Amino acid sequence: MLLDDVRNEIRVRHYSIRTEKSYLNWIKRYIFFHQKKHPVKVGTKGISLFINHLANQDRVASSTQNQALCALVFLYREVLKINTEKLDDIIWSKTPKKLPTVLSKYEVSNLLKNMDGIYWLIANLLYGSGLRVMECLRLRIQDIDFGNNLILVRNGKGAKDRRTLLPKLIISRLETQISVVKQIHEDDLKQGYGRIYLPYALSKKYPNAYKEFKWQYLFPSRNISQDPKTNILRRHHLSHDAIQRKIKIASQKAHIHKKTSCHTLRHSFATHILENGYDIRTVQELLGHQDVSTTMIYTHVLNKGGMYIRSPADL
Repeated sequence: MLLDDVRNEIRVRHYSIRTEKSYLNWIKRYIFFHQKKHPVKVGTKGISLFINHLANQDRVASSTQNQALCALVFLYREVLKINTEKLDDIIWSKTPKKLPTVLSKYEVSNLLKNMDGIYWLIANLLYGSGLRVMECLRLRIQDIDFGNNLILVRNGKGAKDRRTLLPKLIISRLETQISVVKQIHEDDLKQGYGRIYLPYALSKKYPNAYKEFKWQYLFPSRNISQDPKTNILRRHHLSHDAIQRKIKIASQKAHIHKKTSCHTLRHSFATHILENGYDIRTVQELLGHQDVSTTMIYTHVLNKGGMYIRSPADL
């Protein structure tokens, strides 16, 4: 079956489960758009028809349009093995360049005051360490280095590992959280669970590692659920959506009239650390950006935010 072939190719490349779901969804939509014709019969010309429909009829954002295009290029190039030269003329939508939303230190403080429990801890990691939300949720017990005040981010964006800061403010709360996770893990083992997901072939290399405490997620889900890749019942990490909802509610309580999300705290981390005088290369490494030009967006926020230039109305 075509979708099974797509799924296999995705898993061979170790793409995330979120990417897998996204690609499969777009490919299904593509097939239904062409009245369930096989993509080979439709040909690569069908991609342009579908993308034009998304842009003109559905009026999707350019990033969504490019996401769909990524899925279809993957289908034709990697699964169907269609001659790649036929795909070279495809025009990608130009994503508009936007300055990131950044909260002031006062706004961040108010936001955090309106959060509590585990969500307060996660929000402090997003802001204090500059983590992406999924990087934070995928942290495991062994990734916290209390001795050096560091966090090890494994397999971050671009399949890269990096180290970032561990805020001293949250150390005691983190230690408490680890104690809670240990109790949850021991209870799971007693009930026949406790088998954590291990990336790549680690489960074969270390056959008993999946039960070890150090591999457990720092922020485990409240419920046991079925792993979509293996159908094994296990405890996954907390949901991204739950964190986003809590931050949205907290921003409303704090009367922050900006579009605030999990990623806003990461933007704020980068901007504030630059304000404190750290060099751009250091910030690049902490954020895990491949190119320094990506990090440079935060210097634009500083320069265009009126921090160094006085308005003529105030002179």
